[in-house]
Amino acid sequence: MRRLPLSLLFGAVALAYLAVGAAAALWLSRQLTPPWLALPIVIAALAPLLFYHVSRLFAPMNSLFRALAGSVASYRDGDYSFSFNWSGHGDLGELVASHNRLGDTLREQRLNLVQRELLLDTMVQNTPVAMLLVDPSRRVVLGNLAARKMLGEGRRLEGQDFGELMREAPAPMQEAFERGGDGMFSVGDVENEDIYHLSRRMFRLNGRVHELVLLRQLTAELRRQEVQTWKKVIRVISHELNNSLAPIASLAHSGAELLRRGQYERLPTALNTIEERARHLEGFIRDYARFAKLPSPRLEPIEWSRFIQQLRSQVEFGYDGVQGEAIARVDAAQLEQSLINLLKNAHESGSAPEEVRLQLRRTPDAWRIDVLDRGTGMNEAVLANALLPFYSTKRNGTGLGLALAREIAEAHGGRIALLNREGGGLCVSMVLPD
Repeated sequence: MRRLPLSLLFGAVALAYLAVGAAAALWLSRQLTPPWLALPIVIAALAPLLFYHVSRLFAPMNSLFRALAGSVASYRDGDYSFSFNWSGHGDLGELVASHNRLGDTLREQRLNLVQRELLLDTMVQNTPVAMLLVDPSRRVVLGNLAARKMLGEGRRLEGQDFGELMREAPAPMQEAFERGGDGMFSVGDVENEDIYHLSRRMFRLNGRVHELVLLRQLTAELRRQEVQTWKKVIRVISHELNNSLAPIASLAHSGAELLRRGQYERLPTALNTIEERARHLEGFIRDYARFAKLPSPRLEPIEWSRFIQQLRSQVEFGYDGVQGEAIARVDAAQLEQSLINLLKNAHESGSAPEEVRLQLRRTPDAWRIDVLDRGTGMNEAVLANALLPFYSTKRNGTGLGLALAREIAEAHGGRIALLNREGGGLCVSMVLPD
């Protein structure tokens, strides 16, 4: 059965009391002298009854409002278990229905949030990467299972002083933290060595700066990569040795046959071919040795104009860049070898010789050297691997030219990058700190 709206009920009660009061006042005015006393008497008699009935009439609504206020306070405290059953309709019914829908939505969102938190906590706790969250007072806020195993012998780390943990850590780890920033370090001896990567990030949490420390063990992964690299090196060297030794053995046998038959006029050709293959093999071995034994750069001041002039005496290229007496501190021999390799690659790219250019520019804190060509460029797969040692797309390439250039640039504290040029060709960009 539907309830009448409160406004109609209140109006009906008010009209009833008004009618009764008017009749009572009229009757009393005829009985009392003076007659005006009838109105105060009627009001005094009916007012408590009117107040009682109005209070009874509005009691459910007042209870509903108190319940709504209490549920809002519970929502503020994170308790979303409240809901209401109101059989009335109208504005109050719509208010109760909206409130219940809000509670349902908040409960669903809270459940999803709890599930996400459980999933995230499971992932953080079970990841093999050691994770530490450190607050501004250098106390550990969070340490996952890998961090406990690495730094706390399995004990909980929350609340401990981060500096104290570092003082108990292995010396290489302490040195890595003292250097600041990201880096790699090794723990243990040569026969039982573990390699780790350290990553540190700062961010704000609740308005305070926190530090996230990540320690990832790379030993197994690097050893797998090392084995794969050695396999590739062995394949490349075996291929190159076979390409040279097979014709040398064949020509040596042919030379012996020519001597036995007395056909001396054909011996020079066979001997020249043997010499050519032997020198190619010698150069191949020398290039590998140079890459493996690259010494630390000896930085000395050089004048760019003289350096470029010396370079142009060995390989052809066009030049755009600084003139005059600009000075840089580099290892001239290593940089020259690196740029010769890059310029020769540019000539072998299919570019016209006049399109091979070298650009030299001064940046605020570094020198930038670009080697440009108008060859065929590189596809995405080659760009991703071109700087790796022993990677080559050439039939007889060693895969060391670009790798050696990268090694030299990084030994100087710089970097090297490859990108395809608009309109065709390749740009090899080397940046060296000033």
